Amino acid sequence: MSSEIKRQVESEVKDAMRAREKQRLGALRLIMAEFKRIEVDERIELDDQRVLVVFDKMSKQRKDSLSQYQDAGRDDLADQESFELDILKEFMPPQLSDDEVRQIVEAAISEVGATSIKDMGKVMGKIKPKVQGQADMGVVGALVKAQLN
Repeated sequence: MSSEIKRQVESEVKDAMRAREKQRLGALRLIMAEFKRIEVDERIELDDQRVLVVFDKMSKQRKDSLSQYQDAGRDDLADQESFELDILKEFMPPQLSDDEVRQIVEAAISEVGATSIKDMGKVMGKIKPKVQGQADMGVVGALVKAQLN
């Protein structure tokens, strides 16, 4: 099963080439290069679920770099990271609200029958596919931990 999101990124690369949008094209090519690297390394074809995992990872990297560049006063590099983050967000599904995430966490806890922090791995395993690309997993993990304590 091929990824619809990946095809959309490929289409955007062509559009950016035609429009001569150099900065956008560079950011899109970074995304495509990461897709290609994973497909070659793991000998797989990415599906939408895996593409969202890649986007999550790339977004986290951009956020980390962005804060480091801002702290160092490197506005030029911070602007580039911010631009790339915005490009990634274009392809990601809309973010879930806090209430939606809380409901998913509570449903997963009751479904798994979790009673203590020892069950956190099972709960997170249940939640992750449902919220991938739609919620910050750090926030989700903190919510699960709070519920289980």
